[in-house]
Amino acid sequence: MAKSKKSKTPDNTIVRNKKAQHEFFIEDSFEAGIALEGWEVKALREKKVQLVDSYVLLKDGEAFLLGCRINPLETSSTHVIADPDRTRKLLLHKKELARLFSSVQQKGHACVATTLYWKNHLVKCKIALAKGKKDHDKRATVKDREWNIEKNRVLRQHNR
Repeated sequence: MAKSKKSKTPDNTIVRNKKAQHEFFIEDSFEAGIALEGWEVKALREKKVQLVDSYVLLKDGEAFLLGCRINPLETSSTHVIADPDRTRKLLLHKKELARLFSSVQQKGHACVATTLYWKNHLVKCKIALAKGKKDHDKRATVKDREWNIEKNRVLRQHNR
């Protein structure tokens, strides 16, 4: 029986927000910690999380993650009241918060969560400063992606 090869760098990604790549131009990204409860960490280990419609709310000098749904495990204890859609606080430096505040005030800019991942034993959230795409920008992105696929296919056929 052949042994399976293990990659040297394990994938620490819990979940990605692919919709954010489609809906926005990502201009700058930040790494933020998240204030979580115990049952949420256990659910994240099982990858029971949805990040699709989440966004970052900047209020009173703090950042909060809204719309992130962490589904509780079926075997969770009875003394914990699990709220899957609760607002979670993001932990950022004051300079990063100030930069986000000033950028979000501009028209067309938003702050979205793009990835949740493990960094050592901590859960981190990659948040991005993004600018909204128009419909014609989305079509151009799809057209470029399809052209690159077709170009690679033609090159493979030619090199055989």
